[in-house]
Amino acid sequence: MASIHDVAKEAGVSVATVSKVLNDYPDVSDKTRKKVNMVIEQLHYHPNVVARGLVKRRSWTVGVLLTVPFTNPFVAELLEGIKTALENSGYDLVRLSTRFDDPNYSFIKHCRSRNVEGVVVFGVERDNPSIEELLNSDIPTMFVDTDIIGKRAGYITTDNQNAIQMSVKHLYELGHQKIAYISGTLGPSIANMRLEGYKEGLKNCNLPYVTSYLEVCDYSFDEGAAAMRRLLQLEDPPTGVVCTSDLAAFGAIYEIERHGLRVPEDVSVVGFDNTYHAQVFKPNLTTINQNIYSIGIKSIECLIGLIENPDFSPPVITEPSELIVRQTTASPSVLV
Repeated sequence: MASIHDVAKEAGVSVATVSKVLNDYPDVSDKTRKKVNMVIEQLHYHPNVVARGLVKRRSWTVGVLLTVPFTNPFVAELLEGIKTALENSGYDLVRLSTRFDDPNYSFIKHCRSRNVEGVVVFGVERDNPSIEELLNSDIPTMFVDTDIIGKRAGYITTDNQNAIQMSVKHLYELGHQKIAYISGTLGPSIANMRLEGYKEGLKNCNLPYVTSYLEVCDYSFDEGAAAMRRLLQLEDPPTGVVCTSDLAAFGAIYEIERHGLRVPEDVSVVGFDNTYHAQVFKPNLTTINQNIYSIGIKSIECLIGLIENPDFSPPVITEPSELIVRQTTASPSVLV
């Protein structure tokens, strides 16, 4: 394996000059820089990243903080986008574990101990003490689906409110008058914005907001099914349901069919995410596409911008959403 000394000898320069080329110092001529880089390629020399980090006080490592299970399809696609963005960036990724139940736990100290240069955060409540600690630090941060801004923190999210409005409008235009909503746990901004989208969507269609048509779940299959079970037990159950996630929609469909009803003939269902599973689930799920993969890519691109440029303004990005119509929505079998 070639060493930095081998590169210096072959290029006819000093070891210090090779080090300057590797660390992008400006006081090296283009001719020398080109020659050194050519020798590096010829000898297949791989610089010691740890040593370079000691010189520049850099780790070239970013962290990701997730409280949502990796088995969640949203998380899987988000991480795929993050991985793609990192592949040619020169940065590595570390998953940061948490101990939020420990009163002596400090997320900032944890980040320092792992020597991460920036963090992507998803699924952490905005009132978590670690969030305030993070915002008061100088660690570059990109939040996903949480609208938080700090001196070194930005966020990226989907046009959540408009997305739910589109879902309600779609069902209304099919002829549905009784449209329910299975919401995420209320409190976090994303859930509140989607609920407002549901209410606004009903208002735009001149439909009343019926409190019994609102159910809350935690975005999971099981709770989506439980929420749908309660809706079906109503004296006047809905004919259309908008769900806060694809997983909740799958649970709702399971429960509808378990009750001997058909989707979409008896009850139409709309999901939210457009994960891969929405395309292979039977029937194929009508859902909101929120470009999860793109969100993963852009979260890293913005984070690297914050890391490498102290004057880079914390970005606020809202990704457009799109309704993907498939097989789980149709006109109600009996128009009401």
